[in-house]
Amino acid sequence: MAVLEPVRLGVNVDHVATVRNARGGLLPDPVRAALLAAAAGADGITAHLREDRRHIRDADMARLKADIDLPLNFEMAATEEMVGIALSIRPNACCLVPERREERTTEGGLDAAGLAAELGPRIARLKAAGIRVSLFIAAEDRQIAAAAALGADIVELHTGGWCDAVAEGRTAEAETEFARLKAGARQAHGLGLEVHAGHGLDYATAERIAAFPEIVELNIGHFLIGEAIFVGLEAAIATMRAAIAAGRAAAADAAA
Repeated sequence: MAVLEPVRLGVNVDHVATVRNARGGLLPDPVRAALLAAAAGADGITAHLREDRRHIRDADMARLKADIDLPLNFEMAATEEMVGIALSIRPNACCLVPERREERTTEGGLDAAGLAAELGPRIARLKAAGIRVSLFIAAEDRQIAAAAALGADIVELHTGGWCDAVAEGRTAEAETEFARLKAGARQAHGLGLEVHAGHGLDYATAERIAAFPEIVELNIGHFLIGEAIFVGLEAAIATMRAAIAAGRAAAADAAA
């Protein structure tokens, strides 16, 4: 049997902060959620400090860095303000994402090719500080090539279009999107980029994409926080880890 390294699971705690901010006050605390996720077997914690601070706040990021003994993945817009905050906090990694004020959640991938001139210096500053840089992009040839040319360490492939098609029963579209993700993972790996994936993943889609041998990390938030309402965060993470492991085992069997 072929041996594949386990896929890491990054748990995004943004929507714990969304619930807190809906009413105001201090609870529920996203840092407590991160501590529970760590105890339940998460490999890393992800949090997105949006420009409008609609969920995670500056103080949350500082506490996550100080209190969590796991790698911190700081999702952020590629702005001077956010670069400055990242350089102050020094997370393990920064994932640069597109951001629009009116969107409910991140829509689409970062236009790394079109924004190369402004991204380049900001990526260089983060890397010079010892922060790994990830670009959240669509699985498109030109975007993946641009990520490599810009010196990114990682690409996180946007799985939202595929997950939406699966959930809505658009089978042909889902298979097209899945094939695009598979080709993108291979291209990125071939260019020396570490390959992550995320957005909209649930147990079934996480299991399926974990079979890509190039994938080393999945970042999942909204689904896990939603499941935690019913079964608790520890149980949700355990079930997700089992799904990811099953997908990885299937890939190893197929490669044997």
